Amino acid sequence: QVQLVESGGGSVQPGASLRLSCAVSGGTSSRYGWGWFRQTPGKEREFVAAVRGGTGQIYYADSVKGRFTISTDNTKNAVFLQMNSLKPEDTAAYYCAADTPPWIILSALRYGSSYDYWGQGTQVTVSS
Repeated sequence: QVQLVESGGGSVQPGASLRLSCAVSGGTSSRYGWGWFRQTPGKEREFVAAVRGGTGQIYYADSVKGRFTISTDNTKNAVFLQMNSLKPEDTAAYYCAADTPPWIILSALRYGSSYDYWGQGTQVTVSS
């Protein structure tokens, strides 16, 4: 059973950076597609970024494009989300998710239903 554990969240000021990590156990990160999502209380889960399994194609939500970077490190069996120039509207619980083979097409990676495994989330708060 694949387990995902996020870390790296915290409270920062606007303009700061954070790097979220998603540690993978029970599976090999190179075999999966990956997504990051976020959610605030009372709102629907929002797609942030994804990397498609197999091809490595990357896909970002418009709201984070140019500020966030998704990456994988197969030597560490982990997935990362580098977040720069953080804004108050980035405040949310952030979740990583894994898509197992056969991999979903890139355009469908924005939907939470495309993923098979989820982590428990890590909180990011951006406030002055």
